[in-house]
Order: sequence, then C-alpha cells, then structure tokens
Amino acid sequence: MKKFFKVLFIILIILLLIIGSVAVFVVNKLNKINYVEISKEEIEVNTGVEENLSGYRNIALFGIDTRDDTYEGSRSDCIMIASINHDTKEIKIVSVYRDTYLNIPGRGLDKVNHAYAYGGPALSMSTLNTNLDLDITEFVTVNFTATKDIINAIGGVTLTVTDAEAKSIPRITKGGKYLLDGEQALAYGRIRKIDSDYKRTERMRTVVMAVFEKAKTMSITELNKLANQLLPEIYTNISATEILALIPKIYSYSIVESQGWPYETRGITLGGVWYGPPVNLAKNVAELHKTLFGKTEYVPTETVQEISNNIINKTGYR
Repeated sequence: MKKFFKVLFIILIILLLIIGSVAVFVVNKLNKINYVEISKEEIEVNTGVEENLSGYRNIALFGIDTRDDTYEGSRSDCIMIASINHDTKEIKIVSVYRDTYLNIPGRGLDKVNHAYAYGGPALSMSTLNTNLDLDITEFVTVNFTATKDIINAIGGVTLTVTDAEAKSIPRITKGGKYLLDGEQALAYGRIRKIDSDYKRTERMRTVVMAVFEKAKTMSITELNKLANQLLPEIYTNISATEILALIPKIYSYSIVESQGWPYETRGITLGGVWYGPPVNLAKNVAELHKTLFGKTEYVPTETVQEISNNIINKTGYR
C-alpha cells in the first residue's frame, strides 16, 4: 500500500501539469519525463464511442510493481481512469479493481491487471476501452518506491477517522479529525481487517483527494521541489507540446468524484485462480457512463454486450 500512495501522488503531480500550471515551470520539468510514442492504431476503441464522449479527456493511470527503469513486462497493480470535463473543469477518478475479470484483446477473459504484462500500456488501454466503452489513448505509468516522505513533504493530510480506524493508526487512540503524517496516512490506507478490501480502496481514494487538495495550495517553489523528485519516475505518451497546449488555470479544476469500479462484483475461483467478475459487465458499464458522463440511459455497445454475455456464461453470475 505504501507503493500505491507514491503512485497516486505522482499521478496527481502529472495531472497538475496536464491540467495547468505556470508555463516556465512545465517546460523546465517536462524533460525529466520518460516519453514514449504510441500510435492510435495500436489502441482499440469500440465503434461510435469517441463521438459519444466528445468534450471529455480520459487518461489511464497505471502503477506497476518494478523498482528500476523498466516500465513494461509487469502487471499493473494500480489502475485508474482520470476523466476531465473541459466545460465544467471537473475531474472524476475511477479506480478499476486489479482482479476484475474482463476480456483482454487477443488473450480472452483474465484479470484486467494482466493486460499490462502482456502488452504494456497499449494493450491495457485497449482492454479498458473495449470493456468499458471508453476512448482512452493517453496514459501515465509509474513504477514505485516508498511514499511516507512524499506525504511528509507536503506537510501531511487532514483526514477524519473513526474510532475503529484510529486503533490502526500510530499515535491516535480515538476517532476525530487529524493532520496525519506520512506514516499515519499510510497506516490509514492499509487498514483492512475492520471491514473489507473494497473499503480499504475507498480509504486510499480519500487520501488521494486530500493530497490533491493540499497540492493545490502549494506554491510553485514547493511544487518545483516535488517535481524534481517525482517526474523522472513518469512514463507517458503525452507529449510536451500537448501538455503545454492544455495549460489553463489550475485552481479552476477540482476532483468532484472518486469511486471504485465495478460497482457490483462477486468473487469466483476458476482453475484455482480468484477473480472479481462484474455483475454484470453491461450493467456496470451503463452505470459508469452515468457517473462519469451523465448518460442516464446509456446503452453499451455490442462489443460490451458480447463480453458481458461471455463473462456470464463463464461464471454463471448474471
């Protein structure tokens, strides 16, 4: 989980750059990013989806479990989608559970996090697009190390904890509102025994939003110091030119929603391996489009319907 928070903080920094900042600051830092070119022909998108999602910029965010300069060949332990509404200046973040049972193009049904190991970011974006009716062609990937120092560097994050959660957080004995340092925030995000893994994921997203709001209050000098440390760990196909073209006023943007997906899932063991199938995929995709894009009566494409039926046939979960 400490790796997870480092990933999310790096993602937030790159979002700050993409969404807006001071041009000189961006130019000076972009050279530190590991850029890779991926043609759109390598990424699958279901027919009609791009037109349906005009006005939004959807970016895939991957965290992989490597500790060197290798950005492919590993499973993506963290999968998130950042959806930016250009008109409302709102950002919605959806974390896709790593064990979700989806169709990987050319591979068949498998855990969604295996797509990155099989084919890197291009196959991972194709998997998200074809299963969720999305139009993602941009990604950000990071490999991770410890993160307590990062949260400490921004002065900690303020969170409200329950009595039950307080028992797992160092130097806290009862519920309340606290300024948590890196060690405490990490402990908060790792809590799992008092409820469920899905609730733990929710706590992670709570920390993410707190870090984002704290980062928005930081000065350019402070962000500059953090960027020097974090940007060399970023691997992306978003070019410097594209980022510079997107520089509006950072403080006009805000994270308005953060959820885990699928909304309804049920565990199953197949061939000795545990998976988390959406129940069912078509219904979860329709709900996702309502949440992200306000499509109250969204009908998934034929591709999603077919994958949904295949999952039902394989698992029996309707």
